[in-house]
Amino acid sequence: MAKLWGGRFQKETDRLVEDFHSSISFDQRLYKYDIKGSIAHALMLGSAGIIQPDEADAIIRGLEEVLADIEAGRVELSVEAEDIHMNVEQLLTARVGKLGKKLHTARSRNDQVALDIRMYLKDEIGNITTLLRGLQVSLMDLAEKHLKTVMPGYTHLQRAQPVTYAHHLMAYCEMFRRDEERLADCRRRTDVMPLGAGALAGTTFPLDRDHVALQLGFAAITENSLDAVSDRDFAVEFAASASLIMVHMSRLCEEIILWSSAEFSFIELDDAYSTGSSMMPQKKNPDVAELIRGKSGRVFGHLQALLTMLKGLPLAYNKDMQEDKEALFDAVDTVKKCLIIFRPMLETIRVKEDIMAEAARGGFTNATDLADYLVRRGMPFREAHEAAGKAVLYCLKKGLTLDRMSLEEYKEFSSLVEEDVYQAIDIKNCVGSRKLPGGPAPEAVAKAIARARRRLK
Repeated sequence: MAKLWGGRFQKETDRLVEDFHSSISFDQRLYKYDIKGSIAHALMLGSAGIIQPDEADAIIRGLEEVLADIEAGRVELSVEAEDIHMNVEQLLTARVGKLGKKLHTARSRNDQVALDIRMYLKDEIGNITTLLRGLQVSLMDLAEKHLKTVMPGYTHLQRAQPVTYAHHLMAYCEMFRRDEERLADCRRRTDVMPLGAGALAGTTFPLDRDHVALQLGFAAITENSLDAVSDRDFAVEFAASASLIMVHMSRLCEEIILWSSAEFSFIELDDAYSTGSSMMPQKKNPDVAELIRGKSGRVFGHLQALLTMLKGLPLAYNKDMQEDKEALFDAVDTVKKCLIIFRPMLETIRVKEDIMAEAARGGFTNATDLADYLVRRGMPFREAHEAAGKAVLYCLKKGLTLDRMSLEEYKEFSSLVEEDVYQAIDIKNCVGSRKLPGGPAPEAVAKAIARARRRLK
Protein backbone atom coordinates (compact mmCIF):
# COMPACT_ATOMS: atom_id res chain seq x y z
CA MET A 1 0.00 0.00 0.00
CA ALA A 2 1.39 3.39 -0.98
CA LYS A 3 2.16 5.63 1.98
CA LEU A 4 0.56 9.05 2.09
CA TRP A 5 3.96 10.38 3.13
CA GLY A 6 6.01 8.21 0.75
CA GLY A 7 6.99 10.74 -1.93
CA ARG A 8 10.65 11.06 -0.92
CA PHE A 9 11.17 7.35 -0.15
CA GLN A 10 12.65 4.81 -2.60
CA LYS A 11 12.13 1.62 -0.56
CA GLU A 12 9.10 -0.01 0.99
CA THR A 13 8.80 0.03 4.75
CA ASP A 14 10.09 -3.17 6.32
CA ARG A 15 7.25 -5.43 7.48
CA LEU A 16 8.64 -5.49 11.02
CA VAL A 17 8.63 -1.71 11.01
CA GLU A 18 5.04 -1.70 9.72
CA ASP A 19 3.90 -3.62 12.76
CA PHE A 20 6.18 -1.78 15.21
CA HIS A 21 5.26 1.64 13.85
CA SER A 22 1.50 1.15 13.58
CA SER A 23 -0.84 2.46 16.25
CA ILE A 24 -4.18 1.48 14.71
CA SER A 25 -4.58 -1.42 17.16
CA PHE A 26 -5.16 1.07 19.97
CA ASP A 27 -5.84 4.50 18.46
CA GLN A 28 -8.84 3.22 16.49
CA ARG A 29 -10.98 4.21 19.47
CA LEU A 30 -10.42 7.81 18.37
CA TYR A 31 -12.30 7.33 15.08
CA LYS A 32 -15.35 9.41 16.08
CA TYR A 33 -13.17 12.31 17.20
CA ASP A 34 -10.94 12.10 14.15
CA ILE A 35 -13.94 12.23 11.81
CA LYS A 36 -15.68 14.96 13.81
CA GLY A 37 -12.48 17.04 13.73
CA SER A 38 -12.08 16.38 10.01
CA ILE A 39 -15.64 17.51 9.31
CA ALA A 40 -15.01 20.78 11.16
CA HIS A 41 -11.71 21.21 9.30
CA ALA A 42 -13.35 20.60 5.91
CA LEU A 43 -16.15 23.01 6.74
CA MET A 44 -13.61 25.69 7.62
CA LEU A 45 -11.54 25.02 4.47
CA GLY A 46 -14.66 25.60 2.40
CA SER A 47 -15.74 28.69 4.35
CA ALA A 48 -12.26 30.22 4.06
CA GLY A 49 -12.12 29.60 0.30
CA ILE A 50 -9.14 27.25 0.60
CA ILE A 51 -11.22 24.61 -1.15
CA GLN A 52 -14.52 25.09 -2.96
CA PRO A 53 -17.68 24.95 -0.79
CA ASP A 54 -19.11 22.11 -2.89
CA GLU A 55 -15.86 20.20 -2.40
CA ALA A 56 -16.15 20.70 1.34
CA ASP A 57 -19.75 19.47 1.22
CA ALA A 58 -18.74 16.34 -0.69
CA ILE A 59 -15.88 15.63 1.74
CA ILE A 60 -18.20 16.06 4.72
CA ARG A 61 -20.79 13.69 3.22
CA GLY A 62 -18.02 11.17 2.57
CA LEU A 63 -16.76 11.46 6.15
CA GLU A 64 -20.26 10.93 7.51
CA GLU A 65 -20.56 7.79 5.39
CA VAL A 66 -17.17 6.55 6.61
CA LEU A 67 -18.32 7.11 10.19
CA ALA A 68 -21.50 5.13 9.55
CA ASP A 69 -19.51 2.29 7.97
CA ILE A 70 -17.07 2.08 10.89
CA GLU A 71 -19.85 2.08 13.46
CA ALA A 72 -21.71 -0.61 11.52
CA GLY A 73 -18.56 -2.76 11.31
CA ARG A 74 -18.50 -2.64 7.52
CA VAL A 75 -14.82 -1.68 7.20
CA GLU A 76 -11.59 -3.30 8.24
CA LEU A 77 -8.97 -0.87 9.45
CA SER A 78 -5.50 -1.37 8.01
CA VAL A 79 -2.19 -1.78 9.82
CA GLU A 80 -0.41 -0.57 6.69
CA ALA A 81 -2.25 2.75 6.98
CA GLU A 82 -0.53 3.08 10.37
CA ASP A 83 -3.09 5.01 12.42
CA ILE A 84 -6.71 6.03 12.60
CA HIS A 85 -6.07 9.36 10.85
CA MET A 86 -4.62 7.81 7.70
CA ASN A 87 -7.16 4.99 7.76
CA VAL A 88 -9.99 7.53 7.72
CA GLU A 89 -8.33 9.49 4.93
CA GLN A 90 -7.86 6.38 2.80
CA LEU A 91 -11.45 5.27 3.38
CA LEU A 92 -12.61 8.75 2.41
CA THR A 93 -10.48 8.83 -0.73
CA ALA A 94 -11.77 5.40 -1.75
CA ARG A 95 -15.28 6.81 -1.45
CA VAL A 96 -14.96 10.32 -2.97
CA GLY A 97 -11.88 9.92 -5.12
CA LYS A 98 -9.06 12.47 -5.41
CA LEU A 99 -11.18 15.01 -3.60
CA GLY A 100 -10.45 13.13 -0.40
CA LYS A 101 -6.80 14.06 -0.75
CA LYS A 102 -7.72 17.72 -0.25
CA LEU A 103 -8.91 17.12 3.31
CA HIS A 104 -5.39 17.19 4.73
CA THR A 105 -4.71 20.67 3.35
CA ALA A 106 -3.21 22.91 6.08
CA ARG A 107 -3.18 20.06 8.56
CA SER A 108 -0.62 17.64 9.98
CA ARG A 109 -1.09 14.39 11.81
CA ASN A 110 0.69 16.17 14.65
CA ASP A 111 -2.04 18.73 15.28
CA GLN A 112 -4.69 16.21 14.24
CA VAL A 113 -3.77 13.67 16.92
CA ALA A 114 -3.44 16.42 19.52
CA LEU A 115 -6.98 17.47 18.64
CA ASP A 116 -8.38 13.93 18.77
CA ILE A 117 -6.85 13.15 22.16
CA ARG A 118 -8.15 16.37 23.67
CA MET A 119 -11.67 15.72 22.35
CA TYR A 120 -11.56 12.14 23.61
CA LEU A 121 -10.27 13.11 27.04
CA LYS A 122 -12.83 15.87 27.49
CA ASP A 123 -15.59 13.33 26.98
CA GLU A 124 -14.00 10.75 29.26
CA ILE A 125 -13.46 13.31 32.01
CA GLY A 126 -17.18 13.96 31.80
CA ASN A 127 -17.94 10.23 32.04
CA ILE A 128 -15.64 9.73 35.01
CA THR A 129 -17.02 12.82 36.73
CA THR A 130 -20.52 11.36 36.43
CA LEU A 131 -19.31 8.13 38.04
CA LEU A 132 -17.59 10.06 40.83
CA ARG A 133 -20.72 12.03 41.53
CA GLY A 134 -22.75 8.84 41.68
CA LEU A 135 -20.31 7.36 44.17
CA GLN A 136 -20.57 10.48 46.32
CA VAL A 137 -24.36 10.12 46.33
CA SER A 138 -24.02 6.51 47.48
CA LEU A 139 -21.67 7.55 50.28
CA MET A 140 -24.10 10.24 51.40
CA ASP A 141 -27.07 7.88 51.29
CA LEU A 142 -25.21 5.30 53.38
CA ALA A 143 -23.99 7.98 55.78
CA GLU A 144 -27.57 9.14 56.40
CA LYS A 145 -28.49 5.60 57.40
CA HIS A 146 -25.59 5.36 59.84
CA LEU A 147 -25.51 8.75 61.56
CA LYS A 148 -25.61 7.02 64.96
CA THR A 149 -23.60 3.90 64.12
CA VAL A 150 -20.64 4.28 66.47
CA MET A 151 -17.30 2.74 65.57
CA PRO A 152 -13.69 3.24 66.63
CA GLY A 153 -11.63 5.77 64.77
CA TYR A 154 -7.99 4.83 64.28
CA THR A 155 -4.57 6.39 64.14
CA HIS A 156 -1.56 4.16 63.46
CA LEU A 157 -4.23 1.41 63.02
CA GLN A 158 -4.73 1.58 66.80
CA ARG A 159 -8.07 2.46 68.32
CA ALA A 160 -8.00 6.17 69.01
CA GLN A 161 -11.36 7.91 69.53
CA PRO A 162 -14.96 6.96 68.79
CA VAL A 163 -16.52 8.23 65.57
CA THR A 164 -19.44 7.06 63.45
CA TYR A 165 -19.59 4.97 60.32
CA ALA A 166 -21.31 7.97 58.69
CA HIS A 167 -18.40 10.24 59.56
CA HIS A 168 -15.96 7.68 58.16
CA LEU A 169 -17.88 7.42 54.89
CA MET A 170 -18.10 11.18 54.53
CA ALA A 171 -14.31 11.42 54.82
CA TYR A 172 -14.15 9.50 51.53
CA CYS A 173 -16.90 11.66 50.08
CA GLU A 174 -14.56 14.63 50.64
CA MET A 175 -11.74 12.80 48.85
CA PHE A 176 -13.92 12.05 45.84
CA ARG A 177 -15.15 15.64 45.81
CA ARG A 178 -11.54 16.81 45.51
CA ASP A 179 -11.05 14.26 42.72
CA GLU A 180 -14.01 15.78 40.90
CA GLU A 181 -12.53 19.25 41.31
CA ARG A 182 -9.15 18.11 40.00
CA LEU A 183 -10.78 16.59 36.93
CA ALA A 184 -12.67 19.83 36.28
CA ASP A 185 -9.39 21.73 36.48
CA CYS A 186 -7.70 19.22 34.16
CA ARG A 187 -10.58 19.52 31.70
CA ARG A 188 -10.15 23.31 31.61
CA ARG A 189 -6.59 22.91 30.32
CA THR A 190 -7.62 20.09 27.98
CA ASP A 191 -10.32 22.31 26.48
CA VAL A 192 -7.90 24.15 24.15
CA MET A 193 -8.01 23.55 20.38
CA PRO A 194 -4.62 22.77 18.71
CA LEU A 195 -5.73 22.32 15.10
CA GLY A 196 -3.99 24.86 12.89
CA ALA A 197 -0.60 24.33 14.50
CA GLY A 198 0.32 22.06 11.60
CA ALA A 199 3.39 19.91 12.07
CA LEU A 200 5.01 22.54 14.30
CA ALA A 201 4.94 25.95 12.58
CA GLY A 202 1.34 26.54 11.59
CA THR A 203 0.47 27.08 7.93
CA THR A 204 0.44 29.78 5.25
CA PHE A 205 -3.24 29.16 4.55
CA PRO A 206 -5.73 31.64 6.10
CA LEU A 207 -7.33 29.23 8.57
CA ASP A 208 -10.15 30.35 10.84
CA ARG A 209 -9.04 28.52 13.95
CA ASP A 210 -11.62 30.18 16.17
CA HIS A 211 -14.39 28.94 13.88
CA VAL A 212 -13.11 25.36 14.16
CA ALA A 213 -12.83 25.68 17.94
CA LEU A 214 -16.43 26.89 18.09
CA GLN A 215 -17.63 24.04 15.87
CA LEU A 216 -15.88 21.46 18.06
CA GLY A 217 -16.92 22.99 21.38
CA PHE A 218 -13.51 24.18 22.55
CA ALA A 219 -13.23 27.13 24.91
CA ALA A 220 -10.01 28.50 23.36
CA ILE A 221 -7.27 27.87 20.81
CA THR A 222 -3.62 27.15 21.52
CA GLU A 223 -1.31 30.18 21.52
CA ASN A 224 1.91 28.57 20.29
CA SER A 225 2.19 26.09 17.44
CA LEU A 226 5.28 24.36 18.85
CA ASP A 227 3.61 23.83 22.21
CA ALA A 228 0.31 22.82 20.61
CA VAL A 229 1.70 19.68 18.97
CA SER A 230 4.14 18.71 21.72
CA ASP A 231 1.96 19.35 24.79
CA ARG A 232 0.74 16.32 26.68
CA ASP A 233 0.58 18.03 30.07
CA PHE A 234 -3.17 17.52 30.08
CA ALA A 235 -2.67 13.75 29.73
CA VAL A 236 -0.19 13.75 32.61
CA GLU A 237 -2.60 15.82 34.69
CA PHE A 238 -5.37 13.37 33.97
CA ALA A 239 -3.17 10.41 34.89
CA ALA A 240 -2.25 12.19 38.14
CA SER A 241 -5.92 12.87 38.88
CA ALA A 242 -6.78 9.28 37.99
CA SER A 243 -4.01 8.05 40.28
CA LEU A 244 -5.48 9.97 43.20
CA ILE A 245 -8.93 8.57 42.45
CA MET A 246 -7.37 5.12 42.60
CA VAL A 247 -5.54 6.00 45.83
CA HIS A 248 -8.83 6.95 47.45
CA MET A 249 -10.65 3.85 46.25
CA SER A 250 -7.70 1.71 47.29
CA ARG A 251 -7.66 3.18 50.81
CA LEU A 252 -11.34 2.44 51.33
CA CYS A 253 -10.88 -1.00 49.81
CA GLU A 254 -8.07 -1.67 52.28
CA GLU A 255 -10.43 -0.81 55.14
CA ILE A 256 -13.20 -2.94 53.65
CA ILE A 257 -10.74 -5.85 53.43
CA LEU A 258 -9.66 -5.37 57.05
CA TRP A 259 -13.17 -4.81 58.38
CA SER A 260 -14.52 -7.92 56.65
CA SER A 261 -11.86 -10.13 58.27
CA ALA A 262 -12.69 -12.22 61.34
CA GLU A 263 -10.21 -10.12 63.32
CA PHE A 264 -12.44 -7.03 62.86
CA SER A 265 -15.78 -8.47 61.71
CA PHE A 266 -17.25 -4.96 61.35
CA ILE A 267 -18.87 -5.70 57.99
CA GLU A 268 -19.81 -8.53 55.66
CA LEU A 269 -19.53 -8.20 51.90
CA ASP A 270 -22.43 -9.31 49.76
CA ASP A 271 -21.96 -12.71 48.12
CA ALA A 272 -22.33 -11.07 44.71
CA TYR A 273 -19.14 -9.07 45.32
CA SER A 274 -17.08 -11.83 46.94
CA THR A 275 -15.45 -15.06 45.78
CA GLY A 276 -14.54 -18.39 47.35
CA SER A 277 -11.49 -20.59 47.53
CA SER A 278 -10.86 -23.54 45.23
CA MET A 279 -9.48 -25.47 48.22
CA MET A 280 -10.92 -24.03 51.44
CA PRO A 281 -14.71 -24.30 51.52
CA GLN A 282 -15.18 -21.78 54.35
CA LYS A 283 -13.54 -18.87 52.59
CA LYS A 284 -15.32 -15.69 51.48
CA ASN A 285 -12.75 -13.48 49.85
CA PRO A 286 -13.00 -9.71 49.20
CA ASP A 287 -11.61 -10.13 45.69
CA VAL A 288 -13.34 -7.09 44.17
CA ALA A 289 -11.85 -4.80 46.80
CA GLU A 290 -8.47 -6.48 46.40
CA LEU A 291 -8.54 -6.09 42.62
CA ILE A 292 -9.35 -2.39 42.88
CA ARG A 293 -6.51 -2.02 45.37
CA GLY A 294 -4.19 -3.87 42.99
CA LYS A 295 -5.24 -1.94 39.90
CA SER A 296 -4.19 1.30 41.55
CA GLY A 297 -0.57 0.40 40.81
CA ARG A 298 -1.46 -0.03 37.15
CA VAL A 299 -2.71 3.56 36.92
CA PHE A 300 0.28 4.87 38.88
CA GLY A 301 2.48 3.14 36.31
CA HIS A 302 0.77 4.96 33.46
CA LEU A 303 1.45 8.29 35.17
CA GLN A 304 5.12 7.37 35.49
CA ALA A 305 5.22 6.22 31.86
CA LEU A 306 3.80 9.52 30.60
CA LEU A 307 6.21 11.57 32.70
CA THR A 308 9.16 9.51 31.53
CA MET A 309 8.06 9.73 27.89
CA LEU A 310 8.00 13.53 28.02
CA LYS A 311 10.93 14.37 30.26
CA GLY A 312 13.68 14.37 27.62
CA LEU A 313 11.82 15.37 24.46
CA PRO A 314 13.03 18.38 22.47
CA LEU A 315 10.37 20.46 20.74
CA ALA A 316 8.25 19.77 18.85
CA TYR A 317 6.59 16.43 18.03
CA ASN A 318 8.57 13.19 18.43
CA LYS A 319 7.41 9.65 17.73
CA ASP A 320 7.89 8.83 21.40
CA MET A 321 4.60 10.63 21.92
CA GLN A 322 2.71 7.80 20.27
CA GLU A 323 3.25 6.04 23.60
CA ASP A 324 0.85 8.45 25.29
CA LYS A 325 -2.25 6.69 23.99
CA GLU A 326 -2.04 3.22 25.50
CA ALA A 327 -1.16 4.68 28.88
CA LEU A 328 -3.94 7.25 28.71
CA PHE A 329 -6.56 4.84 27.34
CA ASP A 330 -5.85 2.17 29.93
CA ALA A 331 -5.85 4.71 32.76
CA VAL A 332 -9.29 5.87 31.61
CA ASP A 333 -10.61 2.32 31.26
CA THR A 334 -9.23 1.16 34.60
CA VAL A 335 -10.62 4.07 36.60
CA LYS A 336 -14.03 3.72 34.97
CA LYS A 337 -14.23 -0.04 35.58
CA CYS A 338 -13.21 0.36 39.20
CA LEU A 339 -15.72 3.17 39.84
CA ILE A 340 -18.51 1.17 38.20
CA ILE A 341 -17.96 -1.92 40.37
CA PHE A 342 -17.05 -0.03 43.52
CA ARG A 343 -20.43 1.61 44.00
CA PRO A 344 -22.65 -1.52 44.19
CA MET A 345 -20.02 -3.34 46.26
CA LEU A 346 -20.18 -0.51 48.80
CA GLU A 347 -23.96 -0.22 48.76
CA THR A 348 -24.51 -3.92 49.51
CA ILE A 349 -22.16 -4.18 52.51
CA ARG A 350 -23.87 -5.43 55.68
CA VAL A 351 -22.73 -3.35 58.65
CA LYS A 352 -22.42 -5.16 61.99
CA GLU A 353 -23.38 -2.20 64.16
CA ASP A 354 -23.17 -4.04 67.52
CA ILE A 355 -19.63 -5.26 66.87
CA MET A 356 -18.56 -1.78 65.73
CA ALA A 357 -20.02 -0.23 68.89
CA GLU A 358 -18.41 -2.82 71.13
CA ALA A 359 -15.03 -2.16 69.49
CA ALA A 360 -15.53 1.57 70.09
CA ARG A 361 -16.08 0.88 73.79
CA GLY A 362 -12.81 -1.07 73.95
CA GLY A 363 -9.30 0.24 73.60
CA PHE A 364 -9.93 3.24 75.86
CA THR A 365 -11.18 5.38 73.00
CA ASN A 366 -12.82 7.64 75.61
CA ALA A 367 -9.51 8.44 77.37
CA THR A 368 -9.27 11.83 75.65
CA ASP A 369 -12.77 12.62 76.87
CA LEU A 370 -11.66 11.82 80.43
CA ALA A 371 -8.78 14.28 80.02
CA ASP A 372 -11.16 16.88 78.57
CA TYR A 373 -13.49 16.33 81.53
CA LEU A 374 -10.66 17.12 83.95
CA VAL A 375 -9.78 20.23 81.95
CA ARG A 376 -13.36 21.44 82.25
CA ARG A 377 -13.04 20.88 86.00
CA GLY A 378 -10.06 23.26 86.09
CA MET A 379 -7.00 21.03 85.54
CA PRO A 380 -4.35 22.10 82.96
CA PHE A 381 -4.46 19.82 79.93
CA ARG A 382 -0.96 18.39 80.38
CA GLU A 383 -1.81 17.35 83.94
CA ALA A 384 -5.17 16.02 82.78
CA HIS A 385 -3.44 14.01 80.04
CA GLU A 386 -1.11 12.45 82.61
CA ALA A 387 -3.93 11.65 85.02
CA ALA A 388 -6.00 10.03 82.28
CA GLY A 389 -2.98 8.04 81.14
CA LYS A 390 -2.39 6.76 84.67
CA ALA A 391 -6.06 5.80 84.92
CA VAL A 392 -5.72 3.80 81.68
CA LEU A 393 -2.62 2.05 83.01
CA TYR A 394 -4.50 1.21 86.21
CA CYS A 395 -7.37 -0.25 84.17
CA LEU A 396 -4.98 -2.34 82.11
CA LYS A 397 -3.47 -3.82 85.27
CA LYS A 398 -6.87 -4.47 86.84
CA GLY A 399 -8.63 -5.70 83.70
CA LEU A 400 -11.08 -2.79 83.79
CA THR A 401 -12.41 -0.17 81.39
CA LEU A 402 -12.77 3.50 82.24
CA ASP A 403 -16.53 3.23 82.58
CA ARG A 404 -16.17 0.33 85.06
CA MET A 405 -13.87 2.16 87.45
CA SER A 406 -15.54 3.20 90.69
CA LEU A 407 -15.69 6.84 91.76
CA GLU A 408 -13.35 6.01 94.64
CA GLU A 409 -10.82 4.60 92.18
CA TYR A 410 -11.12 7.75 90.09
CA LYS A 411 -10.42 9.87 93.16
CA GLU A 412 -7.04 8.14 93.38
CA PHE A 413 -6.03 10.02 90.24
CA SER A 414 -7.81 13.32 90.83
CA SER A 415 -10.04 14.74 93.52
CA LEU A 416 -11.79 16.75 90.79
CA VAL A 417 -13.66 13.69 89.51
CA GLU A 418 -17.35 13.51 90.39
CA GLU A 419 -20.26 11.26 89.47
CA ASP A 420 -20.83 13.10 86.19
CA VAL A 421 -17.60 11.62 84.83
CA TYR A 422 -19.53 8.56 83.66
CA GLN A 423 -21.73 10.68 81.46
CA ALA A 424 -18.68 12.46 80.03
CA ILE A 425 -16.99 9.19 79.02
CA ASP A 426 -20.08 7.45 77.70
CA ILE A 427 -19.18 6.47 74.11
CA LYS A 428 -22.31 7.94 72.54
CA ASN A 429 -21.78 11.20 74.42
CA CYS A 430 -18.13 11.23 73.38
CA VAL A 431 -19.26 11.22 69.76
CA GLY A 432 -22.32 13.41 70.22
CA SER A 433 -20.43 16.19 71.98
CA ARG A 434 -18.11 16.71 69.00
CA LYS A 435 -20.52 19.08 67.28
CA LEU A 436 -18.02 21.40 65.64
CA PRO A 437 -18.30 21.69 61.84
CA GLY A 438 -16.40 18.75 60.43
CA GLY A 439 -16.84 16.69 63.59
CA PRO A 440 -18.41 13.22 64.02
CA ALA A 441 -21.50 14.21 66.02
CA PRO A 442 -24.64 13.03 64.20
CA GLU A 443 -25.95 16.57 63.82
CA ALA A 444 -22.58 17.78 62.45
CA VAL A 445 -22.42 14.89 59.97
CA ALA A 446 -26.03 15.52 58.91
CA LYS A 447 -25.11 19.12 58.12
CA ALA A 448 -22.03 17.94 56.21
CA ILE A 449 -24.21 15.61 54.12
CA ALA A 450 -26.63 18.45 53.38
CA ARG A 451 -23.74 20.70 52.29
CA ALA A 452 -22.34 17.94 50.09
CA ARG A 453 -25.69 17.39 48.43
CA ARG A 454 -26.00 21.11 47.72
CA ARG A 455 -22.55 21.11 46.12
CA LEU A 456 -23.53 18.26 43.81
CA LYS A 457 -26.60 20.15 42.66
